[in-house]
Amino acid sequence: MISVVQLGRVDYATALKLQQTLVELRKAGQVTDTLLLLEHPPVITLGRSAKRANVLVSDEQLARAGVEIFECDRGGDVTYHGPGQLVGYPIFDLRGFTPRMGAVEFVRKLEEVLICTCADFGVATHRVPGMTGAWTLRNQAKVAAIGVHISRGVTSHGFALNVSTDLDHFKLIIPCGIGDKPVTSMDRALGDAYPGIAVTPLTLDEVSQSVARNFGGVFNSQILWVDTLDALLGRAVGVPMKPPANLRALHDDETFWA
Repeated sequence: MISVVQLGRVDYATALKLQQTLVELRKAGQVTDTLLLLEHPPVITLGRSAKRANVLVSDEQLARAGVEIFECDRGGDVTYHGPGQLVGYPIFDLRGFTPRMGAVEFVRKLEEVLICTCADFGVATHRVPGMTGAWTLRNQAKVAAIGVHISRGVTSHGFALNVSTDLDHFKLIIPCGIGDKPVTSMDRALGDAYPGIAVTPLTLDEVSQSVARNFGGVFNSQILWVDTLDALLGRAVGVPMKPPANLRALHDDETFWA
């Protein structure tokens, strides 16, 4: 069973700490596989293999633009999160699947969830050989990025699906270190596919419903929507605002990225 919690807008530091808490609880068997669905304020994150040169502006310029910047322990390079983007953090114990699921298979399944979700709204996407994520068929633009961390079989971080994201913010970076492919959103892709026709903007709520449904299908699991974190945990959980230190120094883990 996958418990799904829709959190609304959560700052990145809080989301990092929340994931750490849930990972430890999942390792201890105190929670089921859990999918957090949320949205971040504008933030640039650098994964373990990130090159600072792929952030094209200074920290001072980012601060003036109201964009935070964080290092984190997911695999991969630099990416952007912000309003209008649906972020999903699956906290799954891969050892609980029969047969046990590996990192590559897990990422392929995340891609399948995203491809199916885009299809639900008329956006045709596919995989690109040698890369990770979901890419539009029409112009080979990236609509969803994936970057995960796995510690003793338990996953964290996950995916970012551009629904109605301000794509100008991607000009602050070289997304995922890939400079020769564009980035798009589901709304932009629909507008490109139906020029001259007013397309009703998608909402994160309706896309969240689709994502959760597709997680159930792709991972062959029941989906349980949980109203609050307290309901998930059966108790109050304090989530400090300070991000954990030395994330890149963690051991006994794997990373996979796009």
